[in-house]
Amino acid sequence: MSARAEVFRPVAFDVDRIREDFPILREKVHGKPLVYLDNAATSQKPKAVIDSLVDYYSHYNANVHRAVHLLSARATEACDQTREKVRGFLNAASTNEIIFVRGTTEALNLVAQTHGRQNIQAGDEVLISGLEHHSNIVPWQMLCNEKQAHLRVVPIDDDGVVPLDRFAKALNARTRLVALAHVSNALGTVNPLAEMIELAHRRNIPMVVDGAQAVPHMRVDVRALDADFYAFSGHKLFGPTGIGVLYGKEKLLEAMPPFQGGGDMIRSVTFEKTEYNVLPYKFEAGTPDVAGIVGLGAALDYVSGIGIDAIAAYEHELLEYATQAISPLDGVRIVGTAPHKASVISFVIDSAHPHDVGTILDREGIAVRTGHHCAQPVMDRFQIAATTRASLAFYNTAAEIDALVAGIRKVQEFFS
Repeated sequence: MSARAEVFRPVAFDVDRIREDFPILREKVHGKPLVYLDNAATSQKPKAVIDSLVDYYSHYNANVHRAVHLLSARATEACDQTREKVRGFLNAASTNEIIFVRGTTEALNLVAQTHGRQNIQAGDEVLISGLEHHSNIVPWQMLCNEKQAHLRVVPIDDDGVVPLDRFAKALNARTRLVALAHVSNALGTVNPLAEMIELAHRRNIPMVVDGAQAVPHMRVDVRALDADFYAFSGHKLFGPTGIGVLYGKEKLLEAMPPFQGGGDMIRSVTFEKTEYNVLPYKFEAGTPDVAGIVGLGAALDYVSGIGIDAIAAYEHELLEYATQAISPLDGVRIVGTAPHKASVISFVIDSAHPHDVGTILDREGIAVRTGHHCAQPVMDRFQIAATTRASLAFYNTAAEIDALVAGIRKVQEFFS
């Protein structure tokens, strides 16, 4: 451990103890201790989550709803309990506002193909920003192409910020919907979401929020934000893959048609007519990912046990430490320097392609993400093809940041 790492000891946050809960952090990669800095892509899972999946499959694996046997009742109860945990985690008003989906991407597509199709007409505008992940661009492009509407983009500045004045000016009488990331997956920029939602609501424009990169790192209160729709993925919140959540205001969800047809989104079916189920089941066709829902519940318990505010404070200090360690390096440029960021540092190294950087770091046991991060317009804005992205979680340490810096120096030596 370096001298710098030794002085990084946030009060009341025992990261060494927390790391013991994550079995994969004891793995070695190419004979080196794993340094996992790819949390924006997916987070690692604590043993409590892993155990919850084993327990479900070992003791009460069954399909949910309608069946009267005990295993199905237990599985149904577990799903209901997780829905209530999500409601509390987001401070939603009702479990009717919590829809289980496969992830953020499906949630955004659900809103586009239901609320969007109902409310967007020819000549209307959907407003997004230059920060967006492809999952918050493509569904709106598809909708606008179908409806002969227009997709407008609020550009970002040189720091990777969506200026609030530009956002306000982009709202107009033709804007029917705004879709924004809470936190940029490529740059870590945190949008001033409450202010943006207020500006949109002054014009009675609903807001769809991609919260995939926010929920693991900060407190999200959908009622305080007054968000109309808010989506996140379980696998970025230390839960399983294949499960996510769409929050929507109940009055909006009630007005929306179903997204898919099939089992459990119905009350009754004849060949002449189908009567749809009540919320939230109207949007949950087919057998749900019961194991994923169980695992998500365990992940929420785990995160809540640590405390999301404690997590946010620790990660902020760790991000500051990493920024101060990387910024002075000659030949290294951080891309995305917003004053308010969360847990992401994207950078480029002179004369080294990010894919080569990632390969060399991997040989040192360091897992980072390289490429355009499903945010090609962000790369285009900075006139680069790709970056190397180090993304943090609460189980990362200052010593791992020091390992990353040492790895960057090895990359520079290789290309010198």
